[in-house]
Amino acid sequence: MERISPGDLVELATDVGPVPMNVGAVLVVDGGTDVGAAQIEAALAQRITTVPRLRQRLVTPPWGLGRPYWVDDPGFDVAAHVSRVRCPGAGDDDALLRIAVDAVTRPLSRARPLWRAVVITDLAGGRVALVMVLHHVLADGIGGLAMLARLVDGDGPTGTPDAPRPAPHALDLLRDSTRERVRGLRRAPSAVARLRGGRVELGRRDGDRRAPRCSWNAPTGPRRQVATVEVDLDAVRSAGRRHGATVNDVLLVALTAAMAGALGRRGEQVEELVVSVPVSARTSTTSADLGNRVGVMPVRVPVTGGLPERLSQVARSTRVRKTRTRGASAALVGPAFRLLAAVGLFRWVVDRQRLVNSFLTNLRGPAERLTLAGAPVLRVIPITGTAGNVGVAFAALSYAGTLVVSVIADPEVVPDPDTLAADLRAELERLTAV
Repeated sequence: MERISPGDLVELATDVGPVPMNVGAVLVVDGGTDVGAAQIEAALAQRITTVPRLRQRLVTPPWGLGRPYWVDDPGFDVAAHVSRVRCPGAGDDDALLRIAVDAVTRPLSRARPLWRAVVITDLAGGRVALVMVLHHVLADGIGGLAMLARLVDGDGPTGTPDAPRPAPHALDLLRDSTRERVRGLRRAPSAVARLRGGRVELGRRDGDRRAPRCSWNAPTGPRRQVATVEVDLDAVRSAGRRHGATVNDVLLVALTAAMAGALGRRGEQVEELVVSVPVSARTSTTSADLGNRVGVMPVRVPVTGGLPERLSQVARSTRVRKTRTRGASAALVGPAFRLLAAVGLFRWVVDRQRLVNSFLTNLRGPAERLTLAGAPVLRVIPITGTAGNVGVAFAALSYAGTLVVSVIADPEVVPDPDTLAADLRAELERLTAV
């Protein structure tokens, strides 16, 4: 029996907004081969057998018997999770992203394994796309990449999965939850050290300053729109190295500059913006060890002054905040979020929070080009969500030398994500030139 972790429980408990806590990736496959939707669906059905979590559903036990746990779905059917859609019109990127956003923002049934796949045909150039959607309780970003590695072509095992295991009895659950409580007591001394590290990661040593007010921090609704920016990864990496910064630091300076410019055109002037960045407790994992092990690091980014100075300042700030125990802030944030969710106040609080202006998720994806059903994967586009009163968020993924940044916005709060994406591209070009 495998319980969900405390981090997974946060993702489950806080899934109370108008948009579900789903994440997705769009794989665009070369249309210059004979590979079509049927071949991709067949390859996906075969590779699903190599990821046990995708054949399991989540069960919530009675009160007092511990956290929810994963159990093999005896009625699992790949076909119930995979659908095929024809892209309308000219099959351009806008139409592709609209279908992908719809797939990501539709709730997943808790009665079945928490994922879906949509195969999109009739794209420009004869391309085919696969949209893979997971509920965030299954995996964080690192875990999602591990799943992706099992679903594309490779040398991993395939074949018939083992027969479903029976669900545990109540006595098994009681024994397991008791053992878990005992282990928790034994880990108490190390937990104190994690709390100290968590304060550093959250920046509490610098005081509890609020994020600047702006009109893009407003309660969000059920609609989302995505625009993308693609730039050369080496150019961004080199720009960061010239100023002692990382790719993530460069992204923080570029996206806040783009946001500040767009807000300025609305008559709103800000001198800084606060962006929340997830900090993973691990640098890699496998499809057999998924779940969420992530903390958060709010970064205060100046939007005035020269670009080199801003980049150096952000790099210094993030270096200081990266503790030995990465992701330690989860020990502080997780219990607080779970308590708010338990008393029904989480959505009320996040719709009114003043701690961050936006989110940035940045993942280091495969360095070499992947194949799916024997055809090259041309692009991989990440899609995450926005929550609470954060009207726009950013998701970045490097793949085969290209850095893709998705701008995910509620169009009722941020009316023109395409223009914001164009501003972001311009800021990244400016940064790579300094």
